[in-house]
Amino acid sequence: MSDNSLSNVSMPKRSTVALSGSEFFDRISSCDPEKREYFIEKEIVDGNFPQFMRQFVRIDVSTTTFNGKKIKGFYYVTPDYLMIGSDQDFFRIPMQPKTAQKIADKFGCFLPTRKICDDVYKAAKIKLEPFPVAKDRDSLKTFYYHNQIIEKQRNGKRGLISGIKKDVIISSSINKDKRPHRMAIYGWHRLDGLPIQPLYTGHVSWYVDYSHGIRLVSRLIYIEGKKMDYLDVLKNPDTRFLLTDEPEEGLDFYSYLYCNDK
Repeated sequence: MSDNSLSNVSMPKRSTVALSGSEFFDRISSCDPEKREYFIEKEIVDGNFPQFMRQFVRIDVSTTTFNGKKIKGFYYVTPDYLMIGSDQDFFRIPMQPKTAQKIADKFGCFLPTRKICDDVYKAAKIKLEPFPVAKDRDSLKTFYYHNQIIEKQRNGKRGLISGIKKDVIISSSINKDKRPHRMAIYGWHRLDGLPIQPLYTGHVSWYVDYSHGIRLVSRLIYIEGKKMDYLDVLKNPDTRFLLTDEPEEGLDFYSYLYCNDK
C-alpha cells in the first residue's frame, strides 16, 4: 500500500534536465570522496530520483506493552534504496551516514533500525538473493556494477524490494562502542530470511562500500489511530518496540549528525 498523504513526506519534483543515473556516474567518476558526497546530497535534495521512489509503502507492526496490552501501528518507508536518476535510468548510490542523515532530515524522515529492516524484508513484494562482490568494495565502479547486477535480478518487477543491500541504521550499539566515529550496518537478507550482516559497528562513520544502502522511513508513526513522531515512539516504553528490538533501556542514538566523536 502506498499513500504519500499519510506518510507526510514532501519531495521536490525531478527537473526535466536532471542527470540520468548513468550520466551522474560519469559526472562523479573523477571526484574525490568529499566532493562525491556533496553531489550526492545535492542531486537527491533537489529531487533527482525516480518518480516511483516518491511512493512510500506502509509497514504494519504490533507489540505488547509491559502491562499486557497489544497495540498496533504502521509507518511508511521508501520502496527501494536512495538512488539518483530517472525511472528508466537510475543509480542506487551508497553514501556516508552523515550525507544520508542530511537527506533524511530534509525530507522529514529517519534511518531505519534493525527491527525496521527485518519488518521491511518480511513485507517486501520483491525479495532478491544477495550478490556479494569481493574486489574493490569501496570503488565507485563497483557501486555502479552492483547496481547493474540488481537491475538484472529485478528484471523490471516493481514494488517494495529487499535483499539487495545492507542497511545503514541507527542503533544504541554506536554509543556503546568505545571507538569513536562509528556507523552501524545490518541486513542483506538471504531468501531464507536470515541476514548476511549481523548488526556491526566496525566501520568508521565515513566508510562507504558497494553493499551499503539507504532506506528512508517517514518520521510520522501511526499507533492505534494516533500520530506520533518517531522520537517520541522510541522514547516511550509502551511503544518503542514497534520500531526497535534493542534492550529495554531503549535506543539512544538517533542521528549521524551528532555522532559519538569520543
